[in-house]
Amino acid sequence: MSEKTAALVVGGGVIGAACAHYLCEAGLSVTVVDAAHFGQGCSHGNCGFLTPSHALPLCVPGAIGKTLDALLDDDAPFSIKPRFDPALWRWLFKFAGRCKHDLAIAAGRARLALLNSSLALYKQLIAREQFDCEFETRGLLFVYQTLQEWEKYAPTNDMTRDEFDLAASPLDRQTLLNLEPALKPSVAGAWHFEMDAHLRPDMLMTAWRAHLEKQGVSIREHVSVTGLRRAGRRANAVETDQGDIQADLIVVATGAWTPKLQALLECKIPIQPGKGLSITMPRPAVCPSYPMLFPEHKVGATPWKSGYRLGSTMEFAGYDTSIDPRRVELLRRGARRYLREPYCDPVLETWYGWRPMTYDGLPIIDRTPAMDNVFLAAGHSMLGLSMAPATGKLLAEIALERSPHIDREPYRVSRFET
Repeated sequence: MSEKTAALVVGGGVIGAACAHYLCEAGLSVTVVDAAHFGQGCSHGNCGFLTPSHALPLCVPGAIGKTLDALLDDDAPFSIKPRFDPALWRWLFKFAGRCKHDLAIAAGRARLALLNSSLALYKQLIAREQFDCEFETRGLLFVYQTLQEWEKYAPTNDMTRDEFDLAASPLDRQTLLNLEPALKPSVAGAWHFEMDAHLRPDMLMTAWRAHLEKQGVSIREHVSVTGLRRAGRRANAVETDQGDIQADLIVVATGAWTPKLQALLECKIPIQPGKGLSITMPRPAVCPSYPMLFPEHKVGATPWKSGYRLGSTMEFAGYDTSIDPRRVELLRRGARRYLREPYCDPVLETWYGWRPMTYDGLPIIDRTPAMDNVFLAAGHSMLGLSMAPATGKLLAEIALERSPHIDREPYRVSRFET
């Protein structure tokens, strides 16, 4: 490679931003292109959690039974839109095959490596560059409505402590209410993951964009990729609706859209779009001090200095762009069970985004098998924000053939060939 290599990052979400950051930091000239706007999609409207607590993947023993139960409940936060979709059926079949204890533990270790590294890198980056993104390290509360479900989490907490050195502090009802008086007295208790953090993702992306552009990164919006121009095992340029863009190194970080490019990339990319929703509003008069999840109803609540957000749900509906008011109401209804003032007017934004879901819960961070200078950084499921800095750093290390700061093996794209 030349001393100043041209790198093109396709995708302007948080993963693309992180890849651009670490490639630029390594001395490359970097261009980012996005089919829409930089910092939109799932990088914009998520709950802003940075969660080592989420080391375990969704594919754990018992997940299939819970999924089937949810499909019979119209009010369940998880849903699958009935349709003819063989790719989704294959994905669900593979997901079911991963719901084993040993596989979940292995995936958890790989996820935690990215999560822990990313949180440390966020702390360094935000402090060094003075990003204004309302970053706080108050942890995350898993709040339960029923005593039975609160107590049922204890074995999982013991397991993650033993396997990952990752454990939460149990809070009984009174201790919890003393800590967080915005909760209703009817809650049963919570688990406090003190290692977690949160920030405001739209503000992060605004600050990160300004920093990238200050460092010389070119960001081009409304540029759609249509093809690759190749010579043997190398891609010389990316073909777009605005002309060809030459590059020596190409990174595809297009999130849930990545399967649309698998014919160009000549490899399997079994990512399904899992639609999530959020509503953003001003802070209620009785606003939580801590970010929290309500696992029994799959709703998250995030307080920031400048606002407040409810989010979650998971809908496998393909690339459906509609927002079902009934599913938005699930967020409100779930929050009402726990919070004294669960929401307020006006609603500033009602948002949806497609999470890039892999069936094993692990992202792809790797060189593509057919081209030596084209790389993938996609499939972070529900943890793109939480895993972004470590992903960008690892991608740059792989692309520049430097020693990786974490083990790269779990994220190889070749795992989908078996």
